[in-house]
Amino acid sequence: MKIISIREHPQYEKEAIQYFQNKWPSVAPQIYYDAIHYALTGKDNLPQWYLLQKNDEIIGCAGLITNDFISRGDLYPWLCALFIEEEHRGNAYPKFLFEKAKSDTKAFGFKNLYLSTSHVDYYERYGFEYIGDGFHPWNETSRIYSIKV
Repeated sequence: MKIISIREHPQYEKEAIQYFQNKWPSVAPQIYYDAIHYALTGKDNLPQWYLLQKNDEIIGCAGLITNDFISRGDLYPWLCALFIEEEHRGNAYPKFLFEKAKSDTKAFGFKNLYLSTSHVDYYERYGFEYIGDGFHPWNETSRIYSIKV
């Protein structure tokens, strides 16, 4: 398994943009273009974007951002856009993305990493704790999880 940080390996920029767009086709294409492209030259440590590679094949991704379109702006950074290809699920591969995000979160001076989701009893397996609900601009709620880094 290999984690590719797009900031550390900008040659993956176009591949990362396309991969994220393909996994979330309902998200306007310019969102991932802007988020990834401008992160490469950002003055701050956030956002970060990661690809998960197995045997030279991209099998997953995730991001580390300041706000995941959720009401709890006091909490950050957020793990977002976690995805593992269906044929690779059930192998605990998200742990590689979690560990990279946690490591970067700590290196950037934060004590906790957050995520929002509708999943129940999944992230707890990786040490995340449910801390409450948050609200999205599109009138939905999500569970908020936290993990100490």
